[in-house]
Amino acid sequence: MGGDTRAAAGRSKLTAFFARLLPSNVTIVWHSLAQTLGPILIVSAIAILAALHFVRPAPPKTLTIASGEPGSKFNLVAQQYRKILAHNGITLKIIETEGSLDNLNRLLAANSSVDIALVQSGTSGGGDTGDLVSLGSVFYIPLTIFYRSPAALERLSQLRGQRIAIGETGSGTRTLALALLKANEIEAQGPTQLLDLEGEGARAALLGRQVDAIFLTGDSAPPETIREMLHTPGVRLFDFSQADAYVRRFRYLSKLEVPPGAFDLGENLPPTAINMLAPMVELVAHSSLHPALSDLLIEAATDVHGGATLLQIAGQFPTPRAHEFPISTDAARYYKSGKSFAYRYLPFWIASLLDRTLVVLLPILLVVIPGLRYLPAVYNWRIKSRIDRRYRQLMALERHSLEEEVSAEQRAVLLDRLAQIEKSVIALKMPGSHAEPLYVLREHIQFVRENLVRSATKMEQGGAKAG
Repeated sequence: MGGDTRAAAGRSKLTAFFARLLPSNVTIVWHSLAQTLGPILIVSAIAILAALHFVRPAPPKTLTIASGEPGSKFNLVAQQYRKILAHNGITLKIIETEGSLDNLNRLLAANSSVDIALVQSGTSGGGDTGDLVSLGSVFYIPLTIFYRSPAALERLSQLRGQRIAIGETGSGTRTLALALLKANEIEAQGPTQLLDLEGEGARAALLGRQVDAIFLTGDSAPPETIREMLHTPGVRLFDFSQADAYVRRFRYLSKLEVPPGAFDLGENLPPTAINMLAPMVELVAHSSLHPALSDLLIEAATDVHGGATLLQIAGQFPTPRAHEFPISTDAARYYKSGKSFAYRYLPFWIASLLDRTLVVLLPILLVVIPGLRYLPAVYNWRIKSRIDRRYRQLMALERHSLEEEVSAEQRAVLLDRLAQIEKSVIALKMPGSHAEPLYVLREHIQFVRENLVRSATKMEQGGAKAG
């Protein structure tokens, strides 16, 4: 008993809902309504499910970056990123590493816990980079080579047979030095001594005449160090006179022209323009990185690296110029269009929620609402089509009755068929709004029936006269 009461209450609520949806003069016929509303609901469900397929989950609140050694430029940059991301509720965990090559290996490791890393271009050596993508290049790492020689050297090949400090194993400095020396046919197996010295150790060895040349990059060669070395008697800064050739051969390198006096205006050091080579550092991530976090990282890189320095102009970095890793589609979209409207004017987490919500609302706006808007018209059309179908049957029957030489048996069949049509009309479940055309149809059925009876009477009277 209680179940019947609840079912009746449910039907009452459903009737009230559709009564508000449909015009007030329309009575609901549930069978027709189900046939009308069913396809709309099915299409709407398919559209919403398709939209949900493209909805990404909320961005994680924690990221992990592989930076570099404590105090290195890579590590300092990561700390700057962490402060900026913290303003948007993102915690950036910094992992200290041995350098660029170590960063890349951590990204490539199976079940890697590292999400992003600073990687010097040229580090991969053309190997398989898996699913890694670039969010753009963020700054230069100039290569600085100091050497002792009575006369200026014009080519790296002139260092053959000497003692050269090329950096520690795993460092970006060593990777680049080995590549450039190999291009000049200088390798460790030959007469040249390649030493694992870097930074202050390499400088001290050169000043103490324990090595003949040193390769320095990044933290090992800030402008103050270069100025000090240029003031050291007998120590020269290598000028890459073949810089254009190097850039064409090593696509990850850039040519930097240092004007006279760049490091010391008073002493005019260097005395002439010098060409230097510099790989770029790329912000590398897994392709699965959330698009919203990709935007935040590029925005942070813009804040950190967008200013002017001795070797770059303002606004030069970050740049979508990528070398060994394909630029991610999200990064390419950001560089082309910037942040979306929501992320530009709303807090990060609100914008993220709105962005995902809109994906679901879109099919509702495009499918569900228009479908419900046209529901009354479609519903009325379906009800009217039932009456139209009986009219077509009636018209076909009347045409057949007008044919010549219709026998009494055939006329009886037509009258029986007419009775069936009338019975089906009476059995139709029709809303009150369509009662008038229904009763008009029944009048027309009666009209056709009278014509059939009248024609039968005439035929009988004509037959009696003839007899």
